[in-house]
Amino acid sequence: MRKLRLFLSVWLSVWAASLLLASPTLAADAETDQANQRHLPPTIAIIIDDMGHNKFEGERLIAMDQPLTLAFLPYRRHTVDLAKKAHKRQKEIMLHAPMANTRMFDLGPGGLSQEMGRAEIAQTLRRALRSIPHVQGVNNHMGSLLTQRLEPMDWVMAELNHYPVYFVDSRTIASSVAGDVAAAYRIPTLTRDVFLDHEQSEEYVHKQFQLLIKRAKENGSAIGIGHPHKVTVDYLEKHLPLLDAQGVAIATVSGVWAMRNDNRPMFTGDRQPIDQFMAQKPETE
Repeated sequence: MRKLRLFLSVWLSVWAASLLLASPTLAADAETDQANQRHLPPTIAIIIDDMGHNKFEGERLIAMDQPLTLAFLPYRRHTVDLAKKAHKRQKEIMLHAPMANTRMFDLGPGGLSQEMGRAEIAQTLRRALRSIPHVQGVNNHMGSLLTQRLEPMDWVMAELNHYPVYFVDSRTIASSVAGDVAAAYRIPTLTRDVFLDHEQSEEYVHKQFQLLIKRAKENGSAIGIGHPHKVTVDYLEKHLPLLDAQGVAIATVSGVWAMRNDNRPMFTGDRQPIDQFMAQKPETE
């Protein structure tokens, strides 16, 4: 019954949205939003996953002037220190939540496995969120197995719905339902458009970076995911300062969300900044 209710919730959300867009008033609002976006330059957001292991490349990314979004693995050696430094440099901080994958790669500490029940998933995710300073969003690390499964994604989003955080579906598998379930819970959600560095060569990163810009020009904005590999950091260090001359902007993930949502706030007025929220919310089992 729970699965049926969630499927109905997702379907009804999509159906209701289609009816609303059919309304002349809301259709006009949508046209206004599109017109406003046409006056903005194509905008990319770049998420750097797997932060927390590599201090040297992490500090190079933090030192960049551009508003990158950095996704930190929980409990890694340099996670807390780098997240604090990144926040001071106006970078946006995410939890890179390890999730079960089809190749059975080890998840490391803070991982969400297919064997966990609802309470264990909620507790593991809650503690991982608390472990990362200044966290504003969440995306999945690996997750090709877990993000296909409706029930554990329901449990994940039910927990995230307690906090003022957004969710980005990394789309490590095409059949992921993570973004749809997040949307059903009305969690601000976005989806990765391009992976930048599946292959660690300058030629490949360049090809993917150009694809990211192409998608942004086609759709107004696009989200890319990279990693703190030397080749990726070298490339970004060289090419991000050239974006202005190409008429392309770069923003944080929350900045892209605002662009796509007519600058509406992500959260209602009763949602505090995450650090204040976490400090006041007691740890519960």
